[in-house]
Amino acid sequence: MQFHVLTIFPEMFQGFLNESILKKAQGNGHIQIVLHDIRQYSKDKHMKVDDTPYGGGAGMVFTPQPLFDCIEAVKELVPEAPVIYLSPKGRKLTQARAERLAHKPACRLPAGRQGKAGFTQFILICGHYEGIDQRVIDALVDFELSIGDYVLSGGELPAMVFIDVMSRLVPGVLGNEESHQEETFSKRLDRKKEYPHY
Repeated sequence: MQFHVLTIFPEMFQGFLNESILKKAQGNGHIQIVLHDIRQYSKDKHMKVDDTPYGGGAGMVFTPQPLFDCIEAVKELVPEAPVIYLSPKGRKLTQARAERLAHKPACRLPAGRQGKAGFTQFILICGHYEGIDQRVIDALVDFELSIGDYVLSGGELPAMVFIDVMSRLVPGVLGNEESHQEETFSKRLDRKKEYPHY
């Protein structure tokens, strides 16, 4: 499984990607995580990626140009990958939704955009500030995902959560293939909580 993460803070991922299960999964080729610095696509001489919202209000908004260029460049590498914007306004990421994405895609995408076994590549947009320009969402985002009913400072933590949740579903990532079959919110436990361990 391959994850392309679009962010203005790629350094935030270093500790997360270089420890424990995800480090091993990358080392043995089960998953690949590619970080793309959105600032590198800015045409501004200061590599600026934000501006005040035209509609007024507090905060700053990601401008469309760097995001459009970054997403389009990554889409050339992985044309079948869905573009996911990590946003508190999105559908909630649940274990069931993760399993559908990995095994039986149920999202609204054009025909031919997913394989019979689910998605194997993802493009994740990590927003910041007040969010990203709506034109980017309308033109290039396939769907929005949220990790909960709260607001974070950016999309990096939700991206890490998504990568961790999805990676656990890849055969060979966990030491025991049965590990994710019978745990909290798994299908085998009827989406209920797992039994106590002693």
